[in-house]
Amino acid sequence: MKVKHISTTALSKKLGITAKELFAEFTKLGWVERKDDTWLLTDAGLEQKATYKESKQYGKYIVWPENIEIKTDSETTDFRDKFPAKHRATDGHFTRSKAEMLIDNWLYMFEVVHAYERKLPIEEEVYSDFYIPTGKVYIEYWGYENDSKYLERKKIKQNIYKKYNLNLIELEDKDIQNLDDILPSLLLKYGIQTY
Repeated sequence: MKVKHISTTALSKKLGITAKELFAEFTKLGWVERKDDTWLLTDAGLEQKATYKESKQYGKYIVWPENIEIKTDSETTDFRDKFPAKHRATDGHFTRSKAEMLIDNWLYMFEVVHAYERKLPIEEEVYSDFYIPTGKVYIEYWGYENDSKYLERKKIKQNIYKKYNLNLIELEDKDIQNLDDILPSLLLKYGIQTY
């Protein structure tokens, strides 16, 4: 049986969301990636039976199986709902884990100006755990190393940081107990001094 394909615009109308929101979902799922001003299918997107079509009017564009099943953010539980920010840091930020609270407290105690859960300055809807304006540095704390979905998301986020050449400091559970030893040298790489 031949698969009928429709454009992203037609699919977004069918789902009741904008094409931009749909591309954000496809990016989260790892089905597409942005290169320069062009959306490209990834191997995972090709596995969904998506393909390219060409027309004189629009050039090359992505089409999707008409009956493709995706769960948009409105249909799934947002991580903010699933993991509410309930750990209050010394500076008043509410964080989603004790480890993030410890990182936040450390940054505050060493007078490092920072934001919690800052959106990356890119088209995709991706948030960092922490953002330090001095040095334009992002900090990610990777806490769920035994969860396959989390590890998949971690890899996607790491690739996004690489793709946009963003300054990234990555912390894991083993680093949390040694923040005094680890964070100063990692921050110094980006010109941020702590005393």
